[in-house]
Amino acid sequence: MKPNTTMGSQSIGRLLWQFSWPSIVGMLSNALYAVVDRVFVGQGVGSLAIAATTVAFPIMLILMAVAFLVGIGATALISIRLGEQKLEEAEKVAGNATALLIILPLCLAAIYLLFPVPILRAFGASSDVMPYALDFVHIIMLGSVFGALGMGMNNFIRAEGNPVMAMSTQVMGALINAVLNYFFIFKLGLGIKGSALATILGQLFALIWVLSYFLGNRSLVKLRLKNFKLQRPIVMSIVSIGFAPFAMQLANSVQQLILNKTVSSYGGDLGLSAVGILMSVITLSFMPIVGISQGAQPLIGFNYGARQFDRVKLTLKKAVIAASLVSSASFLFFQFFPYQIVGLFSKDNTALTELTAHAMVVYFSMVFIIGFQIICANYFQAVGKGAKATVLSLSRQVLLLIPLILILPRFWGIEGVWRTAPIADALASLITGLFIYYEMKYLPEPLVLPELREQPD
Repeated sequence: MKPNTTMGSQSIGRLLWQFSWPSIVGMLSNALYAVVDRVFVGQGVGSLAIAATTVAFPIMLILMAVAFLVGIGATALISIRLGEQKLEEAEKVAGNATALLIILPLCLAAIYLLFPVPILRAFGASSDVMPYALDFVHIIMLGSVFGALGMGMNNFIRAEGNPVMAMSTQVMGALINAVLNYFFIFKLGLGIKGSALATILGQLFALIWVLSYFLGNRSLVKLRLKNFKLQRPIVMSIVSIGFAPFAMQLANSVQQLILNKTVSSYGGDLGLSAVGILMSVITLSFMPIVGISQGAQPLIGFNYGARQFDRVKLTLKKAVIAASLVSSASFLFFQFFPYQIVGLFSKDNTALTELTAHAMVVYFSMVFIIGFQIICANYFQAVGKGAKATVLSLSRQVLLLIPLILILPRFWGIEGVWRTAPIADALASLITGLFIYYEMKYLPEPLVLPELREQPD
């Protein structure tokens, strides 16, 4: 069956699962890098090491933003050129993108290595945390090219229509990272350096797998050295397409930086360690929701273009229900098992356990509505309404959370930090609900074509 006929006629529930599960697994695999690092350094090194990984997190988000800028921008161009039957042009895009994924991380690494202490201090490292942060971030930055290339080029595999292969690459890298973290920290006693080394080796193995795909016989698009010479029109096209996800990831880095600095001011290194744990568990909780959103996006987009608005609404409804079940399950875990969750990261530090368990209950007290907010915000991206999608996507993390982080602690201290998230969640969901209400209310009547009627399961 042709893809467009399938998306316009097959069961929405079946399609949503088919499109979502590779993305969910891949997103969870990416999230596991930071989570595994914090679990092992917390158990094997201590709370100051968790604080160091929290300081490093905004820096790693910047590296990820660069991978998004080039990877997502190039992927869109490669897909277009393949659709136009212009294989040579697609290979030029891939070559230029690969060169950028080498050059840009190297530039960032050079800047960091020239000014490591001022940069880490600006990102929230205290004098006690600084030695751990230097050990961790130095190795991460020296291996930054591996992560950027692997993540960016993995998108090229999706452009060829092979999402399962792209997913398997992410899973393999995450598993290697977990195994090596255990071996380096608990068997070799390398401490936080071992965790950083495990991270970049996991990324290196994933990169080797990606390169074997493109240098072997499995790929349609080939990497050729002659295409590594940067061409201004190609570079500008890549950047213009990839700028939106780059800007959003950069905004997340700024938000994390402000959060780190505020928590460090009001809660010290212990508060910074608590934030690291909170960010780890919420990242794992969000990834399945993001995967569902990515799975729903092509279904909503196709049926919107085909004027099958009944299927658009049904896809949105099913995606919201699935995402809400995930966010509600996360809410229950955070509310009823906070001590058990924190225990995965720290076993002997009673003060850290008490602070983080309390913070988890407060910080995630409205997390059950996040599934609705994320799915509905991404609906507007799926139907090509970029301005609305950008506003709603940034509303929680940037437009609401940053001002709240700057204001509430002035009145409630560290408790004010924990209260920022539920307020931002509630306000962002309210705003998103108003947008989606009026969007659904004024959708035109569906045009039902016989060949696009849904087939029975």
